[in-house]
Amino acid sequence: MARTLITGGLVITASDESHVDVLVDGGRVVGLATPDGHAWTADHVIDATGKYVIPGGVDGHTHMEMPFGGTYASDTFETGTRAAAWGGTTTIVDFAIQSKGGSLGEGLDAWHEKADGRCAIDYAFHMIMSDVNESSLREMDGLVSAGVTSFKLFTAYPGVFLSDDGQILRAMQRAGSNGGLIMTHAENGLAIDVLVEQALARGERDPRHHGEVRKALLEAEATHRVIKLSQVAGSPLYVVHVSAQEALAELARARDEGLPVFGETCPQYLFLSTDNLAEPEFEGAKYVCSTPLRPKEHQEALWRGLRTNDLQVVSTDHCPFCFKGQKEMGRGDFSKIPNGMPGVENRMDLLHQAVVDGHISRRRWIEIACAAPARMFGLYPKKGTIAPGADADIVIYDPAAEQTISAETHHMNVDYSAYEGKRVTGRVETVLSRGVPVIDNRAYVGRAGHGAYLPRGTCQYTN
Repeated sequence: MARTLITGGLVITASDESHVDVLVDGGRVVGLATPDGHAWTADHVIDATGKYVIPGGVDGHTHMEMPFGGTYASDTFETGTRAAAWGGTTTIVDFAIQSKGGSLGEGLDAWHEKADGRCAIDYAFHMIMSDVNESSLREMDGLVSAGVTSFKLFTAYPGVFLSDDGQILRAMQRAGSNGGLIMTHAENGLAIDVLVEQALARGERDPRHHGEVRKALLEAEATHRVIKLSQVAGSPLYVVHVSAQEALAELARARDEGLPVFGETCPQYLFLSTDNLAEPEFEGAKYVCSTPLRPKEHQEALWRGLRTNDLQVVSTDHCPFCFKGQKEMGRGDFSKIPNGMPGVENRMDLLHQAVVDGHISRRRWIEIACAAPARMFGLYPKKGTIAPGADADIVIYDPAAEQTISAETHHMNVDYSAYEGKRVTGRVETVLSRGVPVIDNRAYVGRAGHGAYLPRGTCQYTN
């Protein structure tokens, strides 16, 4: 494998910024030194003068090829990981799904079959538990030992994914004993279904009503409930896609009490709002996801939560459905619009724009997009940093380049962009995955099958 020297750039990690050169050999970082402090030679030299040298992004929440609402997410593992690389992400953690009546192992095998030999970047799996019973609870121990160390449960989607409080408590108790991390989609799905039924009966059928029935208070209630269940079980908790300031307040209160409770938010909640859901001519369907977009006043609370570390991670919940043929399934009935949005390619750029806009610092950008998700899901310091011994997942990032986000130029397999026309400052130039170029000076040079499956350790914030 070629020995690579990255010289002249500003290396940014979650803890430091320094003008040092980076030496890569055997797929790993083997040295960092000031330019006058070494005499390194290399087969390949990357001049990063005027650029940032940052760890590859770790997206801890994606759904490639996910079945939902009678269709499938439009990105395959091949197209989705290629798009992730274009956006500076070099690791994804996707969700394998246990089928009702099936085992966890069968679900995991099905997702391995989807991904094996097709990924451009490295990948790992969480496990969605949709049938909590004595058998699947026993299986959790073996999965943790095998490197699938996080389990997602839902208080939403009755009849599909919803687990009752007793099932959630049992899974939390098991995770408390085996070191696993319970993740929850926290919305009161039973109450939401009543509000959906009532809205449709009143003739309220447009996409904007999706946000109106999935009320922020019902996200807060479910968040409070799963926090208390985790406290009873004595296990850590990670709440996915926090969108509402009321839910964030529940997390902040728990963390102030010293509980091992963590939260993520996503770019759509930081940059988009119910104004998008209300776009005319059914355009609002593009923005239907769950938890839903909230009114703009929630955004500042989420930014504040990221600054104060009440939220630790920004993931994408990338689950794209094309507008034509998929989102259109819900014309005349918002409840039939597939829930999900594209974003795996946009996360790093949008968060850099947040640096430009003064919401977060450069190091916090790397913390929430690279280091914290790697620690949360047992991948650090192999992933999420630039340090001797770490995988050489490295992005050369041009902080001055300007670009306009558009479906015409993105690489996700979806026919619209949630951020169409948004101008941002900053752009990925070159991406290395384990020292191998995937993006080289804005050209894709990667291949399906380069990406390796990653067995994970347990959450590094709790163990």
